[in-house]
Amino acid sequence: MRTDAPTGTLPAREHLLADTAELPVLDVVIPVYNEEDDLERCVLRLHDHLARTFPYRFRITIADNASTDATPQVAARLHRTIPEVRACRLEEKGRGRALRTVWSYSDAPVLAYMDVDLSTDLNALLPLVAPLISGHSDLAIGSRLARSSRVVRGAKREFVSRAYNLILRGSLAARFSDAQCGFKAIRREVAERLLPMVEDTGWFFDTELLVLAERAGLRIHEVPVDWVDDPDSTVHIVSTATEDLKGVWRVGRALAVGALPLDRLARPFGDDPRDRQLSGVPGGLARQLVGFCAVGALSTLLYLLLYSGFRVGAGAQIANAGALLLSAIANTAANRRLTFGVRGRERAVRHQAQGLVVFGVGLALTSGSLAALDAAAGSPSHGTELAVLIVANLAATVLRFLLFRAWVFPDRRHDHPRHPRHARSQTPRTPQVPRALQAPQAQDPQGPHSPQNPPSPPYPLDAQNVRTDR
Repeated sequence: MRTDAPTGTLPAREHLLADTAELPVLDVVIPVYNEEDDLERCVLRLHDHLARTFPYRFRITIADNASTDATPQVAARLHRTIPEVRACRLEEKGRGRALRTVWSYSDAPVLAYMDVDLSTDLNALLPLVAPLISGHSDLAIGSRLARSSRVVRGAKREFVSRAYNLILRGSLAARFSDAQCGFKAIRREVAERLLPMVEDTGWFFDTELLVLAERAGLRIHEVPVDWVDDPDSTVHIVSTATEDLKGVWRVGRALAVGALPLDRLARPFGDDPRDRQLSGVPGGLARQLVGFCAVGALSTLLYLLLYSGFRVGAGAQIANAGALLLSAIANTAANRRLTFGVRGRERAVRHQAQGLVVFGVGLALTSGSLAALDAAAGSPSHGTELAVLIVANLAATVLRFLLFRAWVFPDRRHDHPRHPRHARSQTPRTPQVPRALQAPQAQDPQGPHSPQNPPSPPYPLDAQNVRTDR
């Protein structure tokens, strides 16, 4: 998976002010492939709705996915005639690829997309983006499975949608209700961090985006929608479902091994500056204690099982050392991921080495307890040995938590601004716009290539070359 996202945590969300916005606040992307019949009707209806009801400046971007019909000509005509509409053409198919490309180069602070069939009632658009504009949420999705949603579609699609939702809940522990509704929005600063981590370029793009955002602790707002199924949809259910299941396996495996730097998506606890200026109060102590206790209980159980197994063929000291070593490695790995939220392979070897030092302290405590027991009781029973080891492990656990928190996994979030690598990442870079981001070039005699309509030159997705004044 790509992980070349900007480093450092996300800034606190801020409300977007309408009276100071010189650029469009909202950029709605419509990914299309061979939609010559529906595209113009969709864009005109969406533009009319936004012009009448949306209180901010907006833009509509048509993302043509290598259409082979007259879609490029229709998109070019809409681009020429409507100031708030622009178009770009990609030479490869894939809804995810289209969204990633346009969102990556858009200058609007709120990015959205909807399907060209307009199955979702447009009255849900403002409720969709309002939480992002206000700074309340990071992403927003339309949900056809919410209780107050009103949906008209066939039994087959209803079954597939609900079955897919159950798969996501069971395999990836997803809590959002509808991954595939073509009606979503995201704040741009979140997209800048999240998009490089999303690998899929097709229909699974939505699911992968939402799963990673949810695992990173970002806030996802759900909007009940009124939705009418498009009977002429070109989506192939079987092939799409197969690719989605492959994506579920891939993402689940990446999350299980900690291959994604989700800490780059962390938000401050709140937008109140006092939340970031408290001194002398350890952050996340209660949560870490709960996680450490849970991991410690499982580690102790593992240790006792290993000790009982080793004790059959070895002495007490050898059995204790072997059981403690294996359980310590598992304990360090579990605490690294679950208790202290450290993901990825960076410093993993160092953390295990430091964990072994902590293991040495626990070994000294437990071995010393066994030695003291042998000196006092001569030949103690197996039950007495276990009781003494439990007490010694409890004492070692307290010391282990303190060493883990202060030495092995210290909180380094406040060091980011002073780190040279993070300092460089805060300098805005001007992206090199790919060749695909060009105005679509029609090929009919009256298209943009004709003398009356010269071709639109390649343009970056920025405010200098896009007409956005209403």
